[in-house]
Amino acid sequence: MNPDLDLLKPYPFERLRQLFAGADKPAGQPVNLGMGEPQHAAPAFVLEALAEALPQLRSYPATRGLPELRQAVASWLQRRFGLEAVDPEAQVLPVTGTREALFSIAQAVVDRSRDPLVISPNPFYQIYEGAALLAGAQLELLDCEPQRGYLPDYAAVDNDTWQRCQLLYLCNPGNPSGAVTPLDTLVQVVELAQEHDFVIAADECYSEIYRDEARPPPGLLQAAQAAGVTDYRNCLVFHSLSKRSNLPGLRSGFVAGDAGLLQRYLAYRTYHGCAMPVHHQIASAAAWSDEAHVRENRGLYNSKFEQVLARLAGTLPLQMPEAGFYLWPDLGVDDEAMALELYRRYNLTTLPGQYLGRDSGNGNPGFGHLRIALVPPVEDCLYAADCLSEVIVSLGRSGAHG
Repeated sequence: MNPDLDLLKPYPFERLRQLFAGADKPAGQPVNLGMGEPQHAAPAFVLEALAEALPQLRSYPATRGLPELRQAVASWLQRRFGLEAVDPEAQVLPVTGTREALFSIAQAVVDRSRDPLVISPNPFYQIYEGAALLAGAQLELLDCEPQRGYLPDYAAVDNDTWQRCQLLYLCNPGNPSGAVTPLDTLVQVVELAQEHDFVIAADECYSEIYRDEARPPPGLLQAAQAAGVTDYRNCLVFHSLSKRSNLPGLRSGFVAGDAGLLQRYLAYRTYHGCAMPVHHQIASAAAWSDEAHVRENRGLYNSKFEQVLARLAGTLPLQMPEAGFYLWPDLGVDDEAMALELYRRYNLTTLPGQYLGRDSGNGNPGFGHLRIALVPPVEDCLYAADCLSEVIVSLGRSGAHG
């Protein structure tokens, strides 16, 4: 077996299962706000396109994807981020969900012979860590702390570290905080990648779940264009229909950017054997071509945030996150104990923040936080807010901060 497998840590939800294993059986209907699995209805027109395309099951899918899907993605990128040009033939590659792509990109771009380093935010989507370790790289963590708005401090990274870096994972908007990286910061990161010749893998899966219709989060390709890097050299963005269109089961996303990188990555994927089924591609093209359902989806999340934050205002003052569908409160107490208490008392599942972070020498920046996914119906989210308030009051932590 690959000895690097021994470096992998238990996945957050496995740790949560173990935490709850010895708990008293909770009463009441279970409410799960632990997993970021969208629960809003999938768009009817996408399901219709999927059903109509089922006869395409007779065909093997091409790894490069259908021309109409690549064109739909390229057109969406140009509309959404104001890009002057995206070549659907060379700069877009469909993937079977961004999870597998965010993992496999490290296997494709990391050169084990050069003492590789991968840089990641902390807390993070655990795929980044596993991808780096199984690619034979060391992982460098950039803590995302409240005093910096939960954004990494790229300016604190020295030149020697950037020079050794081969891959930077950038999550924008951030999971779990919902923090949005400003365009000027993205431009600076693009310039660093040009200077030190590392690849940026920008996980932008939450880019379409934001609060202010007038201020959509900027993207990495947008920053590359602003920096004059019009061929998107060393820049790759990862997008998904899971959050944007409530289609997590479709396993549909794309990677776009540097044509040279994508050409080599396509060769890797041809052997990897992960082509998206043809009927999924046809349905995906329909989804990327429509914005009305996305605006409606944002409205549902924004309404839930407003109601939940109003319900929590007396016990846990929180700021509205700029994007995403998570609350990330700093409770001022042991987050694992809080999650267990919520489960025991109310059959309510949340995710301890420490499960999403690592101790980078200054402690685990996820400690004391809970990740609360506002994905169920609004009544379940409000129930969860009431439960959280009751536990905080009972623990005498009404002064906890967010």
